[in-house]
Amino acid sequence: MQKKITLHLVSEATGQTLDSVARACIAQFPNTEVHLRHWNLIRTQLQLRRVLRHIALDRGPVMSSLTDPTLQADMEAGCASLQVRLLDVLDNALHFLTEETGEEATLHPGGQYIMDENYYQRIEAMHYVLAHDDGQETKGLNEADVILIGVSRVSKTPTCFYLANRGLKAANVPLVMGIEPPQDLFTTDKPVIGLTIDPERLIEIRRNRLSQMVPSKAKIDPVADYAYIDLEKVQEELHWARRLCRRHNWPVIDVTRRSIEETSAAILDLISAG
Repeated sequence: MQKKITLHLVSEATGQTLDSVARACIAQFPNTEVHLRHWNLIRTQLQLRRVLRHIALDRGPVMSSLTDPTLQADMEAGCASLQVRLLDVLDNALHFLTEETGEEATLHPGGQYIMDENYYQRIEAMHYVLAHDDGQETKGLNEADVILIGVSRVSKTPTCFYLANRGLKAANVPLVMGIEPPQDLFTTDKPVIGLTIDPERLIEIRRNRLSQMVPSKAKIDPVADYAYIDLEKVQEELHWARRLCRRHNWPVIDVTRRSIEETSAAILDLISAG
């Protein structure tokens, strides 16, 4: 039987860092079902006592990213009293960097969330993605840091939003067989990267999309829908897109077995390689 545990994540800030660490570790234990309980923005002893009461009702190990020494000491005492294990995920890293820098950590909650130049750069990049999604505005392609192209449903839009969160202005232009791509795509000096995917996987994604858009027994355009999910037509569509990329020396990334994060990492590698 698969083992089940509740893992409590206690953070002074948004909990995003702690959640990422926990999920990266959980992925290495496929035979254990881990239920995550998030306790974010815990900055007072009253809030911490409430968290400890919930942990007592749903016992499980605790991962903490508290930086306030008093709160962390109370967390340790509370977990010891409940006889649940506690891991402070920041402690070793802070000690390591203190030794390397010779500077004491400020222990400021949520110190990574600062409204600085990088923050506003990410916001501007988000606005850019919204304005240049799905070929909406091709006149501004020269303002992009990267331009993604590909047939329908190869994850262009979510990848652009992920890149925007990294501060990159990412435009995406759909490739539709039989329709000439916008001329600005051929004249821009910005990096253009094609996304492709296994045809059977693409059909599966498109079928799911169609089922969400129209009732199961209704069709808006039977001919168009058939071409959209017919294996031979989809293979032809993908081959045409690949040929277009080869003709213009645009690199292509296969997203079939890649997450959005992995695709974005590959894109960043291509950009940095020039």
